[in-house]
Amino acid sequence: AGGASQPGLSDYVITVREQAKMFLAGPPLLKAATGEVATDEELGGAEMHATIAGTAEYLAEDDADGIRQAREILGALPWNEQLPAQHEREWEEPLHSPDELLGVIPADSKKPYDVREILARIADGSRFLDFKNGYDHQTVCGTIRIEGHSVGIIGNNGPITAGGATKAAQFIQLCDQAGTPIVFLHNTTGFMVGTHSEQNGIIKHGSKMLQAVANCRVPKIAVVVGGSYGAGNYAMCGRGLDPRFIFAWPNSRTAVMGPAQAGKVMRIVAEEKQRRNGMEPDIKTLDFLEQATARKLEDGSTALFGTARLWDDGLIDPRDTRRVLAMVLSVCREASVRSLNPNTFGVGRF
Repeated sequence: AGGASQPGLSDYVITVREQAKMFLAGPPLLKAATGEVATDEELGGAEMHATIAGTAEYLAEDDADGIRQAREILGALPWNEQLPAQHEREWEEPLHSPDELLGVIPADSKKPYDVREILARIADGSRFLDFKNGYDHQTVCGTIRIEGHSVGIIGNNGPITAGGATKAAQFIQLCDQAGTPIVFLHNTTGFMVGTHSEQNGIIKHGSKMLQAVANCRVPKIAVVVGGSYGAGNYAMCGRGLDPRFIFAWPNSRTAVMGPAQAGKVMRIVAEEKQRRNGMEPDIKTLDFLEQATARKLEDGSTALFGTARLWDDGLIDPRDTRRVLAMVLSVCREASVRSLNPNTFGVGRF
């Protein structure tokens, strides 16, 4: 039992499929103590810990694969981030051209796509070290390099679930510990809602992610590549969470919730109020309220509306994302090694 605590106290855990086993009590002790019968794979197998329990960050097929993954983890750490000049760093272009982003990202913002398609077009060599990729599929975390800069990535493939929030919170803390800047790629409708989510502790686990974002000390950079709605905007380091830089793609949207959902909410609230007052619902009035609310939020959620009010640091062409991120990462790195010593008096003209 004591030995099983060691993986839980480690920063990174790699398990080998059908070889690694972790449990506080093995099958014989479990049967003797509780009468439950379970195989060692069910109780503490590598795949279970990588996909259900979340104790393992990486799942290897064999020992050689595990060693390869360990090398990638160590290689992703920013060992040489204090090197003075960017041109002294070695880096390579992505295998997939950033120009392809215009064809990869769907014009319809409601159509899902994998955020890894973006990463393949902004990362050095299109390499991405996926963090806990079997644990939660809707929140994507991992490490890439952009023109030699080691960067933690958090992206969305849908709403943020309780599992996704804890996964992101852990990853943020690891980046903070290693001194790795984090880039947030917004494309989420917010936190998952519903009785199942509430019973799974979405408030509690979502708060862990918010706390990690608010308190991490490394540079935080955000790019709104799709939707950024509700509390998901905060969790993904929106303007209120003090990112060093925040940019938006022209097709992106930011709002408290989706326009259609907001219109329906206002309609439901108004209809229930009419019924409580003993009135029959006025369908015409309710239709107008729903449409007006949706239209107002639709107009106020566009990237142009937000950037005109300085809610971000500018709109960027998706094809320029890699170049812009490389530039601001260089600025952040330079700021970390350069100390300013301002004088205590004004500059007089002589």
